[in-house]
Amino acid sequence: MTRLVIPALLLSLSLAACAPEPDEQTEATEQSQAAAAEVAQPASEEPLAPPPAEGSCDDTQAQWAVGKKATEADLEQARNDAKAQTVRVLKPGQAVTMEFDGNRLNVDEDEQGVVTAVRCG
Repeated sequence: MTRLVIPALLLSLSLAACAPEPDEQTEATEQSQAAAAEVAQPASEEPLAPPPAEGSCDDTQAQWAVGKKATEADLEQARNDAKAQTVRVLKPGQAVTMEFDGNRLNVDEDEQGVVTAVRCG
């Protein structure tokens, strides 16, 4: 019988040595619960758009031009409002380069010269 008691005693002592202290276990549980609660927070209803990079075009400031027959003065005002360095007027069927330029305001016009869209690029 002592043959069984000694190995059982050694096994239980070695397992007890590996178990974390109660305070350590409580702290780990609390940290896990706090992290889970943080992740479970509902996302805001509206995703936050990243702010425009410094010095780059912001087409939201030139949307007032949509629906207007843009004059040179309107195009210049839209460029200034969008904080763009350049403005490019795009007419239907016009061939254009496809490179993106974050400091350029693109103004799409229809056949009558009415602005249909304003966007950066």
